[in-house]
Amino acid sequence: MNTTRAITLLLLTYMLASCATSRGPLSEDERPPEIQASAAPEFRLGTGDVLSVSVWKNPDLSVRVPVRPDGYISVPLVGDVLAGGRTPAEVSKETERKLTKFIRTPKVSVIVEEIPSAEFQNRVRVVGGVAEPKSISHRDGMTVIDLVLEAGGVNEFSSPNSAKLYRTTDGVARVYNVYLTDILSEGILETNYPLVPGDVITIPERRF
Repeated sequence: MNTTRAITLLLLTYMLASCATSRGPLSEDERPPEIQASAAPEFRLGTGDVLSVSVWKNPDLSVRVPVRPDGYISVPLVGDVLAGGRTPAEVSKETERKLTKFIRTPKVSVIVEEIPSAEFQNRVRVVGGVAEPKSISHRDGMTVIDLVLEAGGVNEFSSPNSAKLYRTTDGVARVYNVYLTDILSEGILETNYPLVPGDVITIPERRF
């Protein structure tokens, strides 16, 4: 009899543990790719950044120019070259390609001299059901819960387990579920993702 009761208790304990959360483990498609130290997002140029474009052996074609609001820079001979949203290396290659109409095997270097856009690009944001929506500078090692706590935590009208993480990777916007109730109340850290610059967390509020 005691053995039967012991087995029953073990089964009940197992069942309760299994029901602690109503969802199973996240699949690979449901979670953002792991962040590797060597895979940090590349810096991409933005409006207002100032570039020094140098053409080897052609000082007359070298120029210091800002990225215009339309994302372009003006380079002698070739005219407009798209810079916004690109890396300096990509701007260099595009300028070389256009210069081949005028110069044999041109060599172009692009150096970023001023980067006022970096402060905007390097931010992470949380909006919706928090005490105070925030847009703050990203810090290495920052996670979802760090950002939510910076915003004063969730408010009484929020639906924490319906939160979303919005992230743009290689120009493609992706959305990931964030289960804040599980993180804050249950200590289940599966969706306490590391953040990267540009991430946005949204926390919806309940409808009454």
